[in-house]
Amino acid sequence: MDDARTQAGLPAVIPVPAEIEAIVGTDVTLGDDAVIAADPNAVGVGEYLAGLLRPATGLALPVVVLDAAAPAGPGIALRLTALPGGDEAYGISTDGRTVTITAAAAEGLFRGVQTLRQLLPVTIEGRERVAGPWTVPGVRVSDRPRFAYRGVMLDVARHFFAVADVERYIDQAALYKVNHLHLHLTDDQGWRLEIATWPRLTAYGAGTEVGGGPGGFYTRDDYRRIVGYAAERFITVVPEIDLPGHTNAALAAYPELTRDGVAVPRYTGIEVGFSSLVADNPRTYRFLDDVFGEVAALTPGPYLHLGGDEAKNTTREEYDQILVRAQQMVRAHGKTPIGWHEAAEGPLDPSTVVQFWGTTRDAPEVVAAAGRGNRVIMSPANLTYLDMQYAPGDRLGLHWAGYIEVDDAYGWDPGDYLPGVADEHVLGVESPLWTETAATAADLDELAFPRLPVIAEVGWSPRTARDWSSMRDRLTAHAARWDALGIAYYRSPRVDWPVASGAGAPPA
Repeated sequence: MDDARTQAGLPAVIPVPAEIEAIVGTDVTLGDDAVIAADPNAVGVGEYLAGLLRPATGLALPVVVLDAAAPAGPGIALRLTALPGGDEAYGISTDGRTVTITAAAAEGLFRGVQTLRQLLPVTIEGRERVAGPWTVPGVRVSDRPRFAYRGVMLDVARHFFAVADVERYIDQAALYKVNHLHLHLTDDQGWRLEIATWPRLTAYGAGTEVGGGPGGFYTRDDYRRIVGYAAERFITVVPEIDLPGHTNAALAAYPELTRDGVAVPRYTGIEVGFSSLVADNPRTYRFLDDVFGEVAALTPGPYLHLGGDEAKNTTREEYDQILVRAQQMVRAHGKTPIGWHEAAEGPLDPSTVVQFWGTTRDAPEVVAAAGRGNRVIMSPANLTYLDMQYAPGDRLGLHWAGYIEVDDAYGWDPGDYLPGVADEHVLGVESPLWTETAATAADLDELAFPRLPVIAEVGWSPRTARDWSSMRDRLTAHAARWDALGIAYYRSPRVDWPVASGAGAPPA
């Protein structure tokens, strides 16, 4: 099989576009004279594309400003023009000389670039020069996202991951048109973001992780670097400060936040539900307001996640009191709150987004919240949690929500999973990756791939375009791309992986 095509003869694009058609006789081969001509407001996207293509092709690919009144030269044109479907919608066409990507906004051009790189031979992903030819098959694409929010979550609290590891995960997600990175920054095992007004959160609270490792934290400049790196890829960072449970690291750092004023020991296990902020302690709210204020100031995106899950050591009254105040503070700092779906059992502000993570299709509190106008992010743990094992005996992962094979992660629909929560209620889809068992970038690869791409398609592609047989073929084609990118994916037995593919981790 051609490494850029499926058995059906169409390019192996993930997520599958809304419309894609092979156009015979319009292939474009990038040669020494190829340029990237970009609209003046999309030069940054052009430079990003050039950075992707130059190492493997060895081509100069100068980025020039596109003259809207003149035809583009040989190579690639990035053209801003009126296009229905929102800022992320894009089109691609070929005419034998030029590949033209059109969109209404630079964000749409960037999404189109991710499709373009998948149309090229997989060796384009390498960082060393290799022989071409560098041919884009003749094609017409018209594409737009189904859901506005398509996210991945990375838990950096249970195991800490360096800035470079987070940037690598951002790049992997961007390839599949993910547009939100939810960072789980605080938990019982560690506090990972520097807060100037409460310095012991990182000076002491960051000093451990699951299993007793050294932990770590992001300075304010580190966090700005992550946010900026994501923004260059049109990915919005969503920071999470989990409360009122999952707060042991904060309580260890500041005993005045505990019920009796006595510091708790730091924690390196994986059990949850034992820690809690104190609802009737005025310091709780000064602490939260300071933290939310600093995090909001560092985060240009619209969301701030306040957690709200598994508060097993908090009474109903205490939980509701803290939830109300936390939502008020987040809004006062100019952000839209997101809460795990337990928050829907309490007094929920109409602006708060509910993130469903249950394992059954019975969630009356989420249905009720959706009926009142709260938007919902769908993250059913038994289908989207990338930290669940694929199968019994796997090296990595847990299985409390079940085993999630790649076809399981694909075979559901966000618009009818919860009866009473339809497309119009769903803001989007997110794939969380908790890190109880993941400590290295290779661990993240094995847990995320091949499931991250298929869930990305669940969030992007129209329901009618999705088909498991097609997806299986496209995953087969993408294996060599992951090899070229150094992604140590899991070789699920549900997919016919190419024999020559060497980077994947075999199933247990």
